[in-house]
Amino acid sequence: MTFGLALALLAALVAPAAAHHVGTWTPRDNEISTNFKQLKFSLQARKFDVARRLYETGALRRELRAQADKLPRGLDASIRAALQAGDPASAERGLMVFFVALIRDLALEADRQLAEAGAPLAVRVVTGRKFLEAIWRYYNLVDFAVTQRDAKAAAAIRLAFEDAEESVKGAPPNPDKMRAPLKQIARVCSGVIEASSTSARRDS
Repeated sequence: MTFGLALALLAALVAPAAAHHVGTWTPRDNEISTNFKQLKFSLQARKFDVARRLYETGALRRELRAQADKLPRGLDASIRAALQAGDPASAERGLMVFFVALIRDLALEADRQLAEAGAPLAVRVVTGRKFLEAIWRYYNLVDFAVTQRDAKAAAAIRLAFEDAEESVKGAPPNPDKMRAPLKQIARVCSGVIEASSTSARRDS
């Protein structure tokens, strides 16, 4: 599956209901988020053989490999090595980078679609809401990990998400106002990825 197709599928999986305030809503899982939760549970239980099998055969790794050119080089190998070594902290860092990259690319794709001229307002509002729900599905999984490493970045992502959410919940909704916070989410995510990758190189 190409990453472009994955983005379309991610957006299509989300019902066009209004988004919910940060911290009060848990979005429905898809196969990637389900696989991550299984992995996380296994890591917390220190069942590293189970975690390695879940990673190597699961939807998360399939998607990671499908978009490897958009991720830090060697991310898949580093996650596998961490699982093999029984190093949950390094595995968690790699998984966080993957999800933050998903969030970044969803935000960029949402901004691109909202910038297209000619689409009716109602369609653009639904598009914005779908992307916000897809973004929150993934950020909700790694908020704690991001906060541990960079509390300011985590706060910036949450605030930008709330600003984007408000732009399509107001009366009347204004999807054009979503674009600036979406770009902010993408910028902050890029910074988190770079900082985490730098830290990983320094620690190796």
